[in-house]
Amino acid sequence: MIALRDAIEQYLVLRRELGFKLKGAHYLLREFADFMEEQNALFITTDLALQWAILPKSVQSSYWAQRLMAVRCFARHHSATDPRTQIPPLDLLRYRPRRARPYLYTAQDIERLMAAAKALRPAGGLRGLTYASLLGLLSVTGLRISEALALTLADVDCQAGVLTIRKTKFGKARLVPLHSSARRALLQYARQRDTYLGRLPTPRFFVSGCGKPLIARQVSKTFRLLRHRVGLRASADWDEPQLHHFRHRLATEALLRWYRSGADVERRLPVLSTFLGHGSIASTYWYLSSHPELMTRAMQRLEQRWEKLP
Repeated sequence: MIALRDAIEQYLVLRRELGFKLKGAHYLLREFADFMEEQNALFITTDLALQWAILPKSVQSSYWAQRLMAVRCFARHHSATDPRTQIPPLDLLRYRPRRARPYLYTAQDIERLMAAAKALRPAGGLRGLTYASLLGLLSVTGLRISEALALTLADVDCQAGVLTIRKTKFGKARLVPLHSSARRALLQYARQRDTYLGRLPTPRFFVSGCGKPLIARQVSKTFRLLRHRVGLRASADWDEPQLHHFRHRLATEALLRWYRSGADVERRLPVLSTFLGHGSIASTYWYLSSHPELMTRAMQRLEQRWEKLP
């Protein structure tokens, strides 16, 4: 019978070939294989899986649940070839995730953030203009930060006013139209960038003051600095403002605008889903319940339909 570690490696190869990104499961399962070898265990039991899952201390219970789920998924697969394998029950580590409470930026918030970005040191350098342009683009397109940073010169057509998003979360390219004001802003940034740097050493559209691609970790760090400078913080009603929350703002504003105008929101949801690059329309429906007014209007629309039923 195949050794457990070899079975795990074969399982990981199979999952990758099927298109799964695994999201850290390979690290967890290899760590689990180490644990099983230390225990001289030849097959998976529920007790061993649970012992390993809760080994880390001072962590959130969600991380324990994530570890156990990685083992459970593998165990379910491996049980077909090793009938001794026990599959940990789904409810063994109960975890109820806390619902995210995105910060919904106001127009004034965005103006203040962009102004703070332009004031970044060195004064008059490219760094401030790059961050101001990047934040402005996120606010009007709802791009994921990874998508914005991956944009190349060829992906940004300022003349036609269209972005080509290639490196997406679900591997599907899409086109994102730009408002004329966004097109002009990006064109202005491109001209000033080229004037400042001359010939770019990288094909990326957004670059640092020395012409190098922006790194997501550094962008997040700089955003935290800007956020504190303008006084945006977490509260009892919302989480700490994040770059990803620009997507929530765009989606919420679009939905509110449609509801207030009496538009058929259900018919337009697929358009918003495509614009945001969601894997399914179910992800877009989440925004309906993330804002009190949206939830109220959705319920009112549903009640009106019920009243019309015979």
